[in-house]
Amino acid sequence: MTGPTRQAVEQNLAAIKAQDGKLRAFITIAADRARRDAALVDAALDAGRMLSAAGGCVVSIKDNIDVAGLPTTCGSAAEFHTLPNHDATVSARLATAGAVVLGKVNLHEFAFGGTTQNPHHGPCRNPWDPERIPGGSSGGSGASVAAGMCAASLGSDTGGSIRIPAALNGVVGLRPTVGRVPNTGSTPVSPRFDTIGPLSRHVTTVAAIYEAIAGYDPADPISVRQPVESFLTAVTRGVRGVRIGVPKRFFFDDLDPDLGRLMEQAFALYTSLGAEIRPIDLPEAEKIQAVMTPMLLSDAADFHRAALENPQSGLGADIRERMMIGYNASGRDYAHAMRAKERWARSVAETFASVDAVLTPTVKGPAPLAQQSQAMIAATKDLTRFTFVWSFAEVPALSVPCGFTRDGLPLGMQLIGPWWGEAGLLALGHAFQQEIDYHLRRPKAVA
Repeated sequence: MTGPTRQAVEQNLAAIKAQDGKLRAFITIAADRARRDAALVDAALDAGRMLSAAGGCVVSIKDNIDVAGLPTTCGSAAEFHTLPNHDATVSARLATAGAVVLGKVNLHEFAFGGTTQNPHHGPCRNPWDPERIPGGSSGGSGASVAAGMCAASLGSDTGGSIRIPAALNGVVGLRPTVGRVPNTGSTPVSPRFDTIGPLSRHVTTVAAIYEAIAGYDPADPISVRQPVESFLTAVTRGVRGVRIGVPKRFFFDDLDPDLGRLMEQAFALYTSLGAEIRPIDLPEAEKIQAVMTPMLLSDAADFHRAALENPQSGLGADIRERMMIGYNASGRDYAHAMRAKERWARSVAETFASVDAVLTPTVKGPAPLAQQSQAMIAATKDLTRFTFVWSFAEVPALSVPCGFTRDGLPLGMQLIGPWWGEAGLLALGHAFQQEIDYHLRRPKAVA
């Protein structure tokens, strides 16, 4: 008899076969490997051996994160592909926890953009409307979860690359505090701001995957030795008395009308659960994206220097154009960004002295049409408008589905916490999901 993990793998593979020709979420499918690993997990369960909360979870992995024996393409041209002999730290920790890797998923080339309209592996599309983008750069992660191709996915987030696909695909996505989850074995955009995190429909699954991959790694120079609080411990504290700050200036400008209405409903729901909604001011928030960009682009240009200096390299035209901005940035630009980062971190710390979390939209509206997203620089700037600011502070942020437009497209809200406050954010997200069913709705299967 086939066990539950093997059954889940077969269901996911059937969803991939039926839909991925249109959605292009996967780059590499490891069906035989997943079946073998699922059988081992089911045998452990039958033998009564204890697995973690992530045990038996079928996951996809963004293809800038190494899995031993599977190609790492970074969504790029063939000349940049590698075949790693070792797992990334997060991949190894998932295996230890009993999760099953189904394959590697599509992304914006080198994780360097917000649309995942990939010129090398095909444009990834949104399961709710294949004429629309899934966001990026972890577009394949968001689409694979939303389309029922896996229970969870690992993505990476520099300026919003987990949270944006989570919002646009109607799933949950967690960007942890920088240094909380090791980046060892992943290809960076900006080592100072990169972090790996999970996406899933359910906050509880995101929490299980997060706790499996979090923790110090001496091989990662950004990793921090900081205890990981249990999600279950945070949940027992409940929501009553939690102070939630709402910065209505900037973060609520030019919103989709449906999203504005749904945010008001979220405030009311948290109030009904006993939380306190407090208006807050975040001066300079609207300037942070422009200030951060030269630093982030310079980091990326430094990593990809050889490819940028070779006009014949296989870099896609869109990311070459954007990386060259960083290549040509001056030391003065970088120093200016560093001083702004220090001021912004202090402002954020002062904010979290008076509130326990901040609540904003994740993206200002639903997923844009693919045809409207061809100007990649402009599209990425617009999509990261509300996410960049928290990346610059290096704090954790959780995107949670908060409803749908009248046309049936998903929308997301973003809960932001103080450094190392992931468990509290997950508890707030879980409390929200206990009261609504947005995360349970599924897009129609795409043939």
